[in-house]
Amino acid sequence: MSDTKLFELSIADAGRKLRDGSITSTALTEDALSRIAAIDPALDSFITVTADRARADAAAADAAFAKGIDGGPMQGVPYALKDIYDTAGIRSTCHSKLRLDHVPAADSVVESKFKAQGAVLLGKLATHEFALGGPSFDLPFPPARNPWNREHIPGGSSSGSGAAVAAGLVRMAMGSDTGGSIRGPAAYCGTVGLKPTYGLVSRRGVFPLSTTLDHCGPLSWTVEDSAIALQTIAGYDALDPASVDIPIPNYLDGLDRGVDGLRIGLPRHFFAKAEDVSAEVVAAIDRAAERLAKLGAVVEEITLPDYDLFNACGRIIMYTEAFAIHEQDFQRRPLDFGQLTYLRMTLGAFVTGADIQQAMRLRRELSRAVNLQLKNYDALITASALMPAPAFADIDPNSPPNWPIQTMPFNVTGNPAMSIPTGFSASGLPLSMQIVGRAFDESMVLRIGAAFESATGLSTRRPTLARG
Repeated sequence: MSDTKLFELSIADAGRKLRDGSITSTALTEDALSRIAAIDPALDSFITVTADRARADAAAADAAFAKGIDGGPMQGVPYALKDIYDTAGIRSTCHSKLRLDHVPAADSVVESKFKAQGAVLLGKLATHEFALGGPSFDLPFPPARNPWNREHIPGGSSSGSGAAVAAGLVRMAMGSDTGGSIRGPAAYCGTVGLKPTYGLVSRRGVFPLSTTLDHCGPLSWTVEDSAIALQTIAGYDALDPASVDIPIPNYLDGLDRGVDGLRIGLPRHFFAKAEDVSAEVVAAIDRAAERLAKLGAVVEEITLPDYDLFNACGRIIMYTEAFAIHEQDFQRRPLDFGQLTYLRMTLGAFVTGADIQQAMRLRRELSRAVNLQLKNYDALITASALMPAPAFADIDPNSPPNWPIQTMPFNVTGNPAMSIPTGFSASGLPLSMQIVGRAFDESMVLRIGAAFESATGLSTRRPTLARG
């Protein structure tokens, strides 16, 4: 092991050592449980730690390896789930009083795929209530905190997923993304966060926020680990109406091909003069574009429709669909919602049929504009978050915050998008960018991300709080 600690091993590295017998899944799992016990009281990233289940999963994985059985790249590797994913026999709360005692009878499709490979479930992670209302202190569980500075938010709504991965409590955690809820926490916590193409990963058994915008995807420390997770969970599900039946490629193929000769579009106007944008964010993305160009890519500025059009379109759809899902509880148990959830979701009650019709029409136009650019470019790069993670003290607890992130466009269009670190602010908080690809071309997004990650070495830097 030399100087590498167990928690610092990537999924890929851990997998190799599990298969050559130099480590065991039990050792990985006990190390993770020990770190959770020592570190998570300061972060509140976990709602439920499934220690008994984890130990049983690890023992089963070790026994399978001993018999020469290899179920897949996640076998024996610990992971965790945002607490909107159903887990049979384990409570799935959505971070809400309304589902505090909900114990599903069946697994979500994603959980069943990890279980089938022999992965090790460490537990369920904090979110914003119903993946929408937060960060809030009026819910049954406290909000997760950012490992780089616990006085700052980790982003939302996959807040526990971002915090747990950044802190080295788990190598990969599943999140969900309706308007940026994977990429936002990844940006604020300095991890990789991948929102796959709409329809690539089944959402069955994951509590919905907005059925035409919801995506499931991983947060991880490295691009390669996100590729491994995606390989495990991608695939057609006839019982998810959004699922698309297409061949699934090997997402690990081509990660090392670099970017030489690729064409990358940069809609710099999106973020460079946006309200509240940090000069550090703009400079970091400009440096990233220069780095990609030095690696051989052709990076050119392009123009897309105004960001505000994407944002307004997505939010009208999201709030309307969210209210429709929760309407009965709004009528029967309104006081059991957290304040921020209630304020946000109530907006959906005031959207008219004409509003929805116009949003759906605009959605088609915006999708066409993005995909026309992607006919000329292999991918786009743009901002994930417009500033480093805000402090809890800077957020009005009585008013829904206006998150300074620019992730909604690619929920509207459904294109794959990945947030990746670009550096750090003067205050030591992570900076980031998004890589956006053609529909179902996750391989290209991952390839570009892997090249940038390799050139910068940013995946080796971890928060002080997480050092063990």
